[in-house]
Amino acid sequence: MPISRELCDFGNGFYMGTEETQPMTLICNYQNATMYSLELDASSLVVKDIPLNMDWAMFVAFNRGRLTKSLAPELYAKYQSYKDGVDVFKGYIANDRMFVVLDRFFDGEITDVALVESLSALKLGVQYVAVTQKACDAIAVLSEHKLTDEEKKVLIAKSEENRKLGISLANDICKKHRREGKYFDELCK
Repeated sequence: MPISRELCDFGNGFYMGTEETQPMTLICNYQNATMYSLELDASSLVVKDIPLNMDWAMFVAFNRGRLTKSLAPELYAKYQSYKDGVDVFKGYIANDRMFVVLDRFFDGEITDVALVESLSALKLGVQYVAVTQKACDAIAVLSEHKLTDEEKKVLIAKSEENRKLGISLANDICKKHRREGKYFDELCK
């Protein structure tokens, strides 16, 4: 069912990734962590592809509640209309390495140029988000695998290593592009 947390990358939905380790590093801290292989039959669905650029970042800002109607009414309306008639969103994942950079952008610490450069360098995986029940009904579970304690330990270590590496890389990029481009509040005006 399309019932994720309210404030996710592409709003409420059923989230699926294409990189196996990405969701595994999210679930590895749970006692009964189970990984599912899925298949989506998108042949009768409306799929909206969102490329990795500022449009993606602003749509994520909209869905995470950082781009509000009172802050930027025209931009808010634009991204609200993205959802009209769409069954599935396809776009890059704002994974744990990217959260820090996105928050820095939303908080006015870095510019759009630094953000886009960071997005490109972090090599995010792709996600499909079923936002309608019709889309969820087009998903088939192919297999499931309950993670062992040993797998969880390895994934927890990998997750922390990736987070540190990503933050370090993004920090270097942000320093290189300091003062180039516009800040979030300037884009909202």
